Amino acid sequence: MRSNSIPDPKEILPAGTAGFVDHIGIAVRDLDEGIALYGGLLGLELERIEELPQENVRVAFLRLDRRGALGHLELLAPLSDEGNIAAFIARKGPGLHHIALAADDIGVLLERCRAAGMRLLDEEPRTGAGGKQIAFLHPKSGGGVLIEVCADPDPG
Repeated sequence: MRSNSIPDPKEILPAGTAGFVDHIGIAVRDLDEGIALYGGLLGLELERIEELPQENVRVAFLRLDRRGALGHLELLAPLSDEGNIAAFIARKGPGLHHIALAADDIGVLLERCRAAGMRLLDEEPRTGAGGKQIAFLHPKSGGGVLIEVCADPDPG
């Protein structure tokens, strides 16, 4: 505990968790149109655009909080008719794709999820946008929501 009797978040959070939303993923047919809507019309600040050929997707990250960049809106546009995002849009149309929760230790968090009987889409973390380590939990284990857990790249 801290001296002012406010608990340190690390003392009360479940092992491996960071206690905040890293980003919300939205599938879009056209990245430029998505940026125009969320950035131009709705006022979110575009931070960066990345292409992830291994996922067949182009992504844009828009800040949700200009004052402190507390989380992002991630727009995901397919590069072709192949891949997970293209399949999602073909099946459900554009819209909310996933919520990403930050992890302090993604390995510990995945092990906790596995031990709790959750179905993991990624048994091991992999590299995602921004070099972050990511893993997805199956929507059937997330109450119908696709959950991504992500951690900043390992500095070592």
